[in-house]
Amino acid sequence: MKETMVRFENVTKRYDALTVLDNLNFDVARNEKVTIIGPSGSGKTTVLRMLMTLERINEGCIWVDGEPLTHMQKNGRMVLASDQHLRRVRGKIGMVFQHFNLFPHMSAIQNCMEAPISVLGLPKKEAEARAAELLDMVGLGDKKKHFPIQLSGGQKQRVAIARALAMRPKVMLFDEVTSALDPELVGEVLNVIRKLGAEHDLTMLMVTHQMGFAKEFSDRVCFFYGGKIAEQGPPERLFGNPQNERTRQFLSALLEAK
Repeated sequence: MKETMVRFENVTKRYDALTVLDNLNFDVARNEKVTIIGPSGSGKTTVLRMLMTLERINEGCIWVDGEPLTHMQKNGRMVLASDQHLRRVRGKIGMVFQHFNLFPHMSAIQNCMEAPISVLGLPKKEAEARAAELLDMVGLGDKKKHFPIQLSGGQKQRVAIARALAMRPKVMLFDEVTSALDPELVGEVLNVIRKLGAEHDLTMLMVTHQMGFAKEFSDRVCFFYGGKIAEQGPPERLFGNPQNERTRQFLSALLEAK
């Protein structure tokens, strides 16, 4: 049995009367690659935002690497996590967003050095060596001194991946990382994610509409509907023989849209 890296335990998230995640129980094993699919508003991105502590949960508990993220022990009981506790546990997680979020006034290498220096306290020389190595890995060794405005969308997204990896996370989250890219640039970003999956011990959680990539890359695909997992399984089964009527409708609508 593989060790659990991420666990959602009875997690509910509401915005006023709207329930976005409904008593969600969801485990991701160490080094597992899981893709989350589903219609808009099904709670997919909320799962990633909860893990990054960009949103607070209303009920339940999230665990990362064997310790609670959203809660902590105090005087023998579990209480809501302090900001300091959240920052420490969240340090195990890296996230790549849809819209890059690079610092426009910093070069590619400076973007990758900033957090290791300011958050991890890495010496500048070490941070620079790590950033250079990661930019080489994502195929941008020759763009280290370039600023975001000088880079294509695909190159910006690859810098964003290198920047997230510079923090040495155990879990990587990818939120629709190709949806803002021109179609011809999608492949270069997916190739980097493929390489990460093949060469690094990373637990990876991805929200995407790239069904072909999800089928090829994932160990497991989870179809979300109405804030719950309506169906999950190995990609060949979920895409080849979906059991849930909602899954069938969703996949068939995607095929028709092509």
